[in-house]
Amino acid sequence: MDHAKQRVATIEWTVPLAFAIVFGWVVWHGPAYILDFGPENGQLSAQFLRTDVAPGLPPLFGGFGDIVDYLALILSPVIFAFGVATVRRAQMEFADWTPLDRASVFIGRVSMMLVVLLSSVMIYEVVLRYVFERPTIWANELSLWLAGFVFLLSGLYAMQQRSHIRIFLLYDAAPRWLRRTFDTISTVLIVVFALSLIYGGYGEAIAKFMRWETFGTAFDPPIPATLKFTVLFIVAMVAIQAVINLVSDWNLEPVTHSAADDVDAEELEMIRARAAEAGLGGDPAAPSAAKAGKES
Repeated sequence: MDHAKQRVATIEWTVPLAFAIVFGWVVWHGPAYILDFGPENGQLSAQFLRTDVAPGLPPLFGGFGDIVDYLALILSPVIFAFGVATVRRAQMEFADWTPLDRASVFIGRVSMMLVVLLSSVMIYEVVLRYVFERPTIWANELSLWLAGFVFLLSGLYAMQQRSHIRIFLLYDAAPRWLRRTFDTISTVLIVVFALSLIYGGYGEAIAKFMRWETFGTAFDPPIPATLKFTVLFIVAMVAIQAVINLVSDWNLEPVTHSAADDVDAEELEMIRARAAEAGLGGDPAAPSAAKAGKES
């Protein structure tokens, strides 16, 4: 059983990491797909020749993308589907899932792995800069790029987990029918905002994407081209997730919020069990209580 749990835990984190790496290749080689499927663009082709990670590989179909580019493009949805199918609920996560929630949870796992990659890039840059005095030209922009994706993807995960900031003073005092009215109004407002943002920003986003607008630095990553489009995609996903939350929570028993909500019962029981195994007693609060009694 322990081996089975270890295997599941390994899959939980290796699959999001694999997706982040493979899809990262797809994003970095985005100009190859634009040039192969879109109109001719001499400026974009010259830019791609400068940034191609594997310039020695021959292009397929007489275009720009090589076999690795198209293999990564095919593997990205395959790994994503496998990750959605194998994702499991962790401690402290929202308990009531629907099959549609799995995509948001897996995207949350990907954002967690991006945090690991972001931290690795920053540590690497610090070591090179202050130990070897040989700073890179790409670490700062890559950190900004990854941080932008983390910010956007974690917003979708927060919506699925119902962990966004809410004020419950009036909500908890309202009857059940009025709570449902509040939930419906807030969901409608989220959907209207998403539709308005997509309607107003789609033209600019697609223009930046098709010309693969870059950041204008020495490293010159395509931050405007990718993040602008990602904003619209994530906002649409957040609106869909809000509708899913409304439907899923419609018949749930009403919850009254208090300060005790900040205490996770599962984590507390786990701490007690570990303390008991270490011979420290089953109640981790006992030493603090004893100390307080002694001081008094």
